[in-house]
Amino acid sequence: MSKGPVLQRARELFAAIVAEHQLGNDPVQVRIQPLSPGQAIGRPQRQDFALLEGREVMIEAEFKGSLGQAFTDEPQSFQGTLNDVQRLSLDSSANRAVLISTLNAVTSRLGRTKGTRHCRDDEPERCGSEIARGLLKDYGRARVGLVGYQPAILENLTQALSVENVRCSDLSSKNIGSCKSGIRVWDGRRETARLIDWCDLLLVTSSATVNDTFDDIYARAVTSQGKPLLLFGVTGAGLAGLLGLRRLCPFGH
Repeated sequence: MSKGPVLQRARELFAAIVAEHQLGNDPVQVRIQPLSPGQAIGRPQRQDFALLEGREVMIEAEFKGSLGQAFTDEPQSFQGTLNDVQRLSLDSSANRAVLISTLNAVTSRLGRTKGTRHCRDDEPERCGSEIARGLLKDYGRARVGLVGYQPAILENLTQALSVENVRCSDLSSKNIGSCKSGIRVWDGRRETARLIDWCDLLLVTSSATVNDTFDDIYARAVTSQGKPLLLFGVTGAGLAGLLGLRRLCPFGH
């Protein structure tokens, strides 16, 4: 991945794509509306996903019939052209979510990425199992640092790798300090650096690109220590494709 803030690099590449296809001045509207939990994730068996508990909201961009989604804790509606999106300041989670969901919708429309919509019903549970099996196959019983509590992923990681080989950090005060799947959730604001130093590889929620924590995580894990970093989730679909980041999202739509 090129040097520089990840979202700024993605926006530059996105601008090049928009210019290449002459989309910036098209009279096509980009509409973004917050989704209800049922619309975003359906009816999964477990009920402790962040979407169902209302701690995060999924927003959805539509561009020429293609959809792109992103998690955010600052949802806002938006309507305008792709040039308008590119002019948004990136100093708020709300604007970053607009850009990222739009990027997902446009790259999906152009066939440059897949899995830009969240998995549903039993798929979030199956996702955790699939990711854990894949990491065990590719990396063996490595020490995995999970940045961003996702209940199905954490549970399956601890089952596949053992609780001694998994640590997790999160930003939610509801989760910090609690015991999940046999491990204590660390404070993402204060202890993610410690988690990075401890692990062999890092599994990071792609929502980190919206909440403005990803650059620091990447710098410490990859640039400074050369550790593998894998994104998970729908938010980072287009961004990962443009920047060459590895992303795990086995059941994204």
